Amino acid sequence: MTPVRSLARAMLSGIFVVSGARNFTNPERLVPAAQPVTDRVAPLLQRADARIPTDTVSLIRANAAVQFGAGLMLATGRFTRPAALVLAGTLVPVTLAGHPFWRNDDQATRNNNQIHFLKNLGLFGGLLLAAADTEGKPGLRWRAGHRIGHSRRSVRRAVRTARREARIAVRSAATARRIPG
Repeated sequence: MTPVRSLARAMLSGIFVVSGARNFTNPERLVPAAQPVTDRVAPLLQRADARIPTDTVSLIRANAAVQFGAGLMLATGRFTRPAALVLAGTLVPVTLAGHPFWRNDDQATRNNNQIHFLKNLGLFGGLLLAAADTEGKPGLRWRAGHRIGHSRRSVRRAVRTARREARIAVRSAATARRIPG
């Protein structure tokens, strides 16, 4: 991993590690902002599995734990692409719950939430870039296409070789018929 990639990943993941730890230890301060989002998500979680906790504090803690863990993975260079995707997924409800600038009547609050919304949008873009980064190595799509092309060339070579050998065999058989004996 290049030093630039290492530094960029550490910088990108820092907010998630710090806020994940802070929100896990003190989720109650986020309950009023998160309540509208968790109220909409709770029925979906109940349908998925009744054992999943749906109270707001538990959901905030779960999101915080995921952000902390995935942030550490991204910072340390372990499973960076999946970690970046997970962090991008956790950023969506956080942004919708924490910065709904479209609901604010006060202009100062609206501007503040809009700035934080756009900041999170920028973080989301950075996470998508981190998720797509193959560290200079060919991606799965390229490797699969390359393998397919290689296989096609191998099959064409095998067909040409088989045809050439068949022509040689036909000539040899014709020559053998002409030879007395």
